Amino acid sequence: MLKSDIKTYVEPLGIARGLTASDGRFLRICDTDLLCAALKIITREKNKISTEVVLIENLNDYLDAQSDITRTSLEKTIKAITRKRPALDLKKDRQINFDKPIIQGVLNVTPDSFSDGGTFVSHDNAVKGVRDMIDAGAKIIDIGGESTKPGAKIVSIEEELKRVIPVIENISSLNTPISIDSRNAEVMREAIAAGADIINDVSALEHDPKSIDVVIETNAPVILMHAQGNPETMQDNPNYNFAVLDIYDYLKTRIEHCLRAGVAKEKIIVDPGIGFGKTVQHNLSLLAHISVFHGLGVPILVGVSRKSFIGKVTGEEEAANRVYGSIAAAQHCVDHGIQIIRVHDVPETKQAFLIREEILKNSRNI
Repeated sequence: MLKSDIKTYVEPLGIARGLTASDGRFLRICDTDLLCAALKIITREKNKISTEVVLIENLNDYLDAQSDITRTSLEKTIKAITRKRPALDLKKDRQINFDKPIIQGVLNVTPDSFSDGGTFVSHDNAVKGVRDMIDAGAKIIDIGGESTKPGAKIVSIEEELKRVIPVIENISSLNTPISIDSRNAEVMREAIAAGADIINDVSALEHDPKSIDVVIETNAPVILMHAQGNPETMQDNPNYNFAVLDIYDYLKTRIEHCLRAGVAKEKIIVDPGIGFGKTVQHNLSLLAHISVFHGLGVPILVGVSRKSFIGKVTGEEEAANRVYGSIAAAQHCVDHGIQIIRVHDVPETKQAFLIREEILKNSRNI
């Protein structure tokens, strides 16, 4: 087998805060106070997966025992895991810092979104919803005018623009970063001109060939999300060889595509796309191994809020009643170093994060 057929991945294990990395037994995640005690080394040879857990204190000896190619690959990934995630530079000399988890509040100005469809169709309701989320602690507002729920139909560019642009224009003065949730280059361009700061594309810039040009022209940060298929058909029969690794590989190729086009790495965020072309088991596996995505070397966004997998696990059919499961999944992500959490229920999520943060602060008292 050719060496190029062998891929390696690294998953941080034993992640915790309140420890010290000075004695060489722990590895720092994203240059934060989050440390891991071990790494799971995952080797993929076509359809075969092997894993080995290596304690950080034994890592150098382990690397010394590898071939030059394997060692170089692993060291590159480990460096990506540990590197600081620089602040995200936005317009108006604003920044988003990743020293604490970022809550991205969802505002769907659509009549048919899976969870809050119709709630913010009214312009006044949309603006009030944004203000409420900002007051509750949202650091980014994500505005979308096209539902991408399973089975959703495509809307025209004109309709999407009519839904999102007036709201963006009216809230851009609130001094809170805005992301435009769109797959269409024209909508992205008009949204940035109206006051949006970040492009959030569920197709990772694949749906519209011109979208990469908009990213370059506007110098806007971009969120690259994984989705298998399109919204109309993505849940018909999601299938992967190894879901977590397949999605990792996909996001890696999309990052490389952006870098080749001239997008700075500091402008890229990735999202594994919970619920987009995935079964319940796929979603749970992604969350269980979410820390492997730190190996991509860029900030990670995860959207678990009110998703159907929560309903299928708990039996809760009403999306709006899945708040507790959403917060549990979000806190799991934060505990594994995920930088941005996309949510519908901002006050509840903020409260949960705040209590968790205070508990951790007091764990250092003894």
